[in-house]
Amino acid sequence: MILPPLLQSLLVLTAAATGLLSNEAVAFAPASSSTRSTTFFSSTAAKEDCVVIEHNHCQEPGDRDILIRAAKGEITERTPVWLMRQAGRYMAAFRDYSTKYGFRERSETPSMATELSLQCHRKYGMDGIIMFSDILTPLPTLGIDFDVVGGIGPVISTPVQSEADVNALADAESIDFDATLPFIREILATLSKEAEEANTALIGFVGAPFTLAAYTMEGKSSKHCLVTKKLMMRDERNEDKTMSLFLDKLAVMIGNYGCHQIECGAQVIQLFESWAHQISPAWFEKLAKPAAQKAIEIIKTKHPDVPVIYFANGGSSYLELQRDMGADMIAVDWSIDMAQARQILGPDIPISGNIDPTILFGSKEQIEQAVRDCIDKAGGPGNKHLLNLGHGVMQGTPEEAVGWLVDECKRYKGKQ
Repeated sequence: MILPPLLQSLLVLTAAATGLLSNEAVAFAPASSSTRSTTFFSSTAAKEDCVVIEHNHCQEPGDRDILIRAAKGEITERTPVWLMRQAGRYMAAFRDYSTKYGFRERSETPSMATELSLQCHRKYGMDGIIMFSDILTPLPTLGIDFDVVGGIGPVISTPVQSEADVNALADAESIDFDATLPFIREILATLSKEAEEANTALIGFVGAPFTLAAYTMEGKSSKHCLVTKKLMMRDERNEDKTMSLFLDKLAVMIGNYGCHQIECGAQVIQLFESWAHQISPAWFEKLAKPAAQKAIEIIKTKHPDVPVIYFANGGSSYLELQRDMGADMIAVDWSIDMAQARQILGPDIPISGNIDPTILFGSKEQIEQAVRDCIDKAGGPGNKHLLNLGHGVMQGTPEEAVGWLVDECKRYKGKQ
């Protein structure tokens, strides 16, 4: 929780009087006009048990659900902000874990996944905490095994390249996520409490069916997706229905997994079509879109009041085809001008995005101007817009740059 300054001071005096403060503990620091550095003690014996809040945000009553309200299409008092890959290797604190532990160990160990989810919010105060995980995490529920190999990325060892392979996978309708992914409930339950205390929202996410299908069929990251595209064309000729069968199975699993995250505490779900750049508008409309729509429909049918955001990375060339996805909000990548994206989607569809992530390697003035330009082009502060990057925070991004972006978004009130 965030304590008022007077109570912070009283706690410092109490701690000093009782001898609790020592060289191994960090004292409560006074808040400045721009940064609050507040330390909470879960144990006075160890410095690593201290939690430091380094920002001055998330203090207004409306901050708790401003991201959720924007995703639903409500007019908000300002434009909310979170960043894809906000929990990432650009942070030294994150690298303390990523250099020692493998990805799956970090993402499937509740204590580590929780800590990695919270680090960026403690430092910057975005309008949402997102669970540290991966779009591939639910694949083992179907019997598809994967690992993340250093220097290569995700590697999927279970072949899915025929109708028989798809039929051999688990029944997507009967997956028990608590049994197959027991760490998810613990992570989200803990983060839900943390988000409430931090006066912010909790974001869950899933991968879109086509992206997970392509990743699985290729076995790893692929430049051209030839295995997948050959199966797509065989499917179109009705020679082999592997692609259609697999997309349908994934859509059901993903939709139910999104529901599971909501039932564990997530307040909004973002669906990532990370490989949208691999398909043409025609193939998107024919295969990827119906599968994503099915997953979204499963979530919205069971949880109609929970907003769903759809993000097709590299899909701006067919943005007009995304107007009827069934999602509450459409996120756009950085390759399209925000004003053009707003024009294509229309004024009534909430939009998220879309600052070029490389801007964060620029000056403070350039970053702040990019924030203002993006907000203005989306229709001005609070106009059914959720500020984000048009892709994830890049490794090597200066940490202070992320703070400049978040601070400016929360400060900006629009053109005078």
